Amino acid sequence: MKQIKTEDAVGAVLCHDITEIVRGVRKGARFRKGHIVKEEDIPVLLSLGKENLYVWENDETMMHENEAAEVLCKLCQNDHMSTTEIKEGKIELISTIDGLFKVNKEKLLEVNRMGEMMIATRNGNTVVHSGDHLAGMRIIPLVIKKEKMEEASKITETPILEVKPFVFKKAAIITTGSEVYKGRIKDTFTPVIIDKLKEYDVEVVFHKLCPDDPDMVTSAIQEALDTHVDIVICTGGMSVDPDDKTPLAIKNTGANIISYGSPVLPGAMFLLSYKGDTPIVGLPGCVMYAKRTVFDLVLPRLIANDPITADELAMLGEGGLCLNCPQCTFPNCGFGKGW
Repeated sequence: MKQIKTEDAVGAVLCHDITEIVRGVRKGARFRKGHIVKEEDIPVLLSLGKENLYVWENDETMMHENEAAEVLCKLCQNDHMSTTEIKEGKIELISTIDGLFKVNKEKLLEVNRMGEMMIATRNGNTVVHSGDHLAGMRIIPLVIKKEKMEEASKITETPILEVKPFVFKKAAIITTGSEVYKGRIKDTFTPVIIDKLKEYDVEVVFHKLCPDDPDMVTSAIQEALDTHVDIVICTGGMSVDPDDKTPLAIKNTGANIISYGSPVLPGAMFLLSYKGDTPIVGLPGCVMYAKRTVFDLVLPRLIANDPITADELAMLGEGGLCLNCPQCTFPNCGFGKGW
């Protein structure tokens, strides 16, 4: 690559896209990499503010921005992703399915720390739909040393990004609370959960009402597990009141308690456990009335068969304050805002 004056560029080969921006009309490449400059192009290039141009000069030790972007794309691209055309040295990845978006943060950070290159992604552990943009990548300079890109390509053997497809599930709902069981009030919790599950095509095949009796709740959970459901959801009875026995009932099933309590508002009294591979969750009352809660962060991972560790649940506190505003719930977690 060498620099020449635009007036002297006739016959030269451009080694980068040249962008034209017309406010309110368009932003895009007026001239593409590889374009051979013609006499009539000179006034246009000058009007774009290009007094000088970079034209191609072969150097085997360097890699052009387009080729380098393809190297970064290979580091990231996984199943269920398509690529855009390279424009101005940048490639984007797009989801081809509805699913759960995963990011290997450690490897992403390792690449971005190398300098002269960047990969930007949307937030991980969030729901994406077919057609959603997942990431964009490019190098910062026009050309970069091949040796550096070869080093970047060795950072990981598996793609940095993943879209895990949602898996059809059958669910059980155990509604707890003596006030509901004895007919003193109407059950308004179960319909909320059914509606949330419908978002992921989950079928509710088992439902049982229980009083605040831990033995009865434990028995109902076990009965649900015996029907081979994929997820058990217990609603209510999760606070520190003396009548709230749902956490004890879940523990008595022999389930592995991952965490009782989460650093998310609303949803601090959430419980996550597993009996074998089957998740059993305890939902606090906030899930019944708040638009978005911790359950909306956890549910997509359960539907995508993506087990959650105690450490991961603890990290939900990062961006886990939900304002439940009509414009954007969980503004730091990907809900409500697009790319």
